[in-house]
Amino acid sequence: MTRSPLHSASCPWFAAFCLTATVYHLNLPALGADLRAEVQTRLGQEYSSLDSLYKHLHAHPELSLQEKETARRIADELERAGLQVARGVGGNGVVGVLRNGAGPTILVRTDLDALPVKEQTGLPYASKAQAKNERGETVDVMHACGHDVHMTVFVGTARVLAHLKDQWQGTLVMLGQPAEERGKGARSILAAGLLTTFPKPNYCLALHASANLPAGTVGHVEGFALANVDSVNVTIRGVGGHGAWPHTTKDPVVLAAQIILALQTIVSRETSPIEPAVVTVGSIHGGTKHNIIPDEVKLQLTLRSYSDDVRKHTLQAIHRITRGLAAAAGLPEDKYPSVALEDEFTPATYNDPDLTRRVASAIQSWLGEDKVVPQKPVMGGEDFGEYGRTAEKIPICMFWLGTIAPEVYRDHQETGKALPSLHSAQFYPLPEPSIKTGVTAMTAAVLDLLKREP
Repeated sequence: MTRSPLHSASCPWFAAFCLTATVYHLNLPALGADLRAEVQTRLGQEYSSLDSLYKHLHAHPELSLQEKETARRIADELERAGLQVARGVGGNGVVGVLRNGAGPTILVRTDLDALPVKEQTGLPYASKAQAKNERGETVDVMHACGHDVHMTVFVGTARVLAHLKDQWQGTLVMLGQPAEERGKGARSILAAGLLTTFPKPNYCLALHASANLPAGTVGHVEGFALANVDSVNVTIRGVGGHGAWPHTTKDPVVLAAQIILALQTIVSRETSPIEPAVVTVGSIHGGTKHNIIPDEVKLQLTLRSYSDDVRKHTLQAIHRITRGLAAAAGLPEDKYPSVALEDEFTPATYNDPDLTRRVASAIQSWLGEDKVVPQKPVMGGEDFGEYGRTAEKIPICMFWLGTIAPEVYRDHQETGKALPSLHSAQFYPLPEPSIKTGVTAMTAAVLDLLKREP
């Protein structure tokens, strides 16, 4: 059998991770007050540096698939923490490994990319970055989804766990993943050999900034936590002409209106009421002038679901409805609408219930029960779900990290004033205590999963 280049002796990733790691055989005290105090002391020592890192990352965002400088900084940080680091994995991915004796392997993942959003937070360290997108257009760039705080917590967790090697045994894999916002990063990392070139994880963990939880708290969801997400482009064709002689045309604007309304019946009349689903037409473009009937209209759709069966049926229904209404309008088959699925699919994130309960319990023991709150599933998307859908069926858990200033959250609770959402030009995490809470929570979860045997 031909061996993959990933397994070749000339592959720097493979060679680096074949090194024998130092194994520590010290006694582990019971996870309790002493260990929590040690973690908090270490975190206090690291915080000034982490705050500077966060503000640097916030001010220097990079678009999906362009995260070269971000990846370099994260790789450097992991190396300084004592991990063996592979760069350029699946594009701009970074993998750091810390072996510490026999035991489970835990993967902790962060995302690296930012969004084409012009920041309007007014922060002294607000992003002024611009970049060329895939179409060559100059766009503003912002960490509008909290990936800057994700990375900072990630680095802080690596530092603390490396310092506490006498308190756990097993293997820690730290994954910096590109292109989450494009739904491509997890797939590229897996295709590059994450589960074959590097230690295969027993569990995968991640966190995500929450735009509706106060800083200092953590939220968790058992089972489905985030949705399948598909982006669909529909091109509706017609026969254009003069607006004064509509009978000589096949009006794609009218057909588009009929299709938009008919698509809403996929959820309301074709999907079980107990199965979550969303069909949203987010964009419609067609025509150039009041009195001209155009030749085509373009629609852009976002589809959301949890079940793979619901996802499949929704896509099939879009094809059926668009073709059926085109036929009813008298269009020939060669002018039926085209339905194109973009290559940015993110699968539903299913948090393994047993793992999620264990993680939540571990975090509660460190933060207190009042700081760890159950949350409802949402229809947002995250490609972290890919790591739980491989043939290995690795249990995964992503939990929410509160990031909203407590006084802002209280005002929201008392007055109903809306909070800036994720992807908003006005969203930003409050650095402290968000970063400290995130590092504490992730460290607690990893230490619980990597308990040293007495």
